[in-house]
Amino acid sequence: MRVQLADLILGGYLTENDRLPTVRQLAADLGLAIGTVARAYRELETANLVRTRRGAGTRVTSDHANAPDSQLAQAAHTYVTTSRRLGASDDQLLAAVRIALTGTPPG
Repeated sequence: MRVQLADLILGGYLTENDRLPTVRQLAADLGLAIGTVARAYRELETANLVRTRRGAGTRVTSDHANAPDSQLAQAAHTYVTTSRRLGASDDQLLAAVRIALTGTPPG
C-alpha cells in the first residue's frame, strides 16, 4: 500500500496539498490493520512525500516535486503512455529500455 501511494504521488496522480484519507478510514476501506496504514504513512512522511499535521490531516507535500525520482516517474509515465498509443506490448517496452540502457542499437 505504501508503494502504491508513493507511485501515485511520484507519478503526479496525487498532487501538492491533496489530502489522504485518515489512517482509520484507509484501514477500513482496504481491510488492513490500523498499525499497517500508520506505518505506511510514517514511511511516506520520512520520504518527504506527505506531511501529517494535527487537525489538517495527511497531505501530499511539494518537497518531492523536483526530486529525481519524481522526474523519472514522470518520464516513465510519458514513455509508457506513448508506447501504448503505438501499440507496444510489455515485452517491447522492456526491450526498448534494455537497448537504451546498454547503448546497443536495434537490429
